[in-house]
Amino acid sequence: MTFRAYRIFEEGGKSAGRFVDVTLDEIDPGEVVIRVYYSSINYKDALAATGTGKVVRRFPCVGGVDAAGKVEKSRNPRFRPGDEVIVTGYGMGVDHDGGYSRYIRVPADWVVSLPKGLSLFEAMALGTAGFTAALCIQRLEQNELKPQSGKVLVTGATGGVGSLAIPMLKHLGYHVVALTGKDGEHEYLRALGANEVLARKDIDLEDTRPLGKALWAGALDAVGGAMLSWLTRHMQQNGVIASYGNAGGAELHITVYPFILRGVKLIGIDSAATGMGLRRAMWRRLADELHPSQLEMMVRTISLEELPAQFESLLQGRSRGRAVVKID
Repeated sequence: MTFRAYRIFEEGGKSAGRFVDVTLDEIDPGEVVIRVYYSSINYKDALAATGTGKVVRRFPCVGGVDAAGKVEKSRNPRFRPGDEVIVTGYGMGVDHDGGYSRYIRVPADWVVSLPKGLSLFEAMALGTAGFTAALCIQRLEQNELKPQSGKVLVTGATGGVGSLAIPMLKHLGYHVVALTGKDGEHEYLRALGANEVLARKDIDLEDTRPLGKALWAGALDAVGGAMLSWLTRHMQQNGVIASYGNAGGAELHITVYPFILRGVKLIGIDSAATGMGLRRAMWRRLADELHPSQLEMMVRTISLEELPAQFESLLQGRSRGRAVVKID
């Protein structure tokens, strides 16, 4: 039996993705064979497939860091045929064949049973983006952020993680400020639950004073670079930042003053390598208290064939929210 997959190759020193026909024996081995019903598109997927970022560590590799489906076969007693499961992160789509394929074979230790209260579609509407948003919130809470602490800023707010973090934070009682460079998306962000929307053009990233006005009790940052530097200077006393992206640059130019004079905490979020205990706990929260009621308004469904166009749209900043890939 052959099936379609979106595989990434190295051609002329660059990454390039294309559709190929493969058999089960031609994809990476694993204890659990999963029939994939849905995947999703993350910024990392777009970087990998287009070669914009040096993400793929082994060629060729089927793309897709996320997958949700049903167990077809399993050599591990924890999973049986018919079980509904999720796989996100680890080596998926990077150095192990990923979710842009009808079937995947993965280690049992990568597989999470679908929590009660979530459908396979909803799991991928959330996907790595929702998992990352939940993990950011968990880390902020562990560092004493509470709704009464003050305002929480979400940068890159129309992106997948930002769009999901806003209603999650709002539901938990936080005053959420969404930061965006897209002037036409303010109503969308308010509809998601943002108390305020801050335009990117209204902040001065060129101001490099060691400390500025204390504005934010917490922040989720997708941008990095000058934006993250600006954030460190404008956190409140004991403010905490969860950093999970570098859409605006990887280099960070800061001083120690926010850390030694205001006790600011900067926390890195690596959702791909999260341990299984915490991973299961985050998916349980996503199925329960962190499940965004506005999920439907931020999600669109595409076919596998529409992937290349969606990658370009994402990298050019023309997309918002989440795209779920239906694997036929």
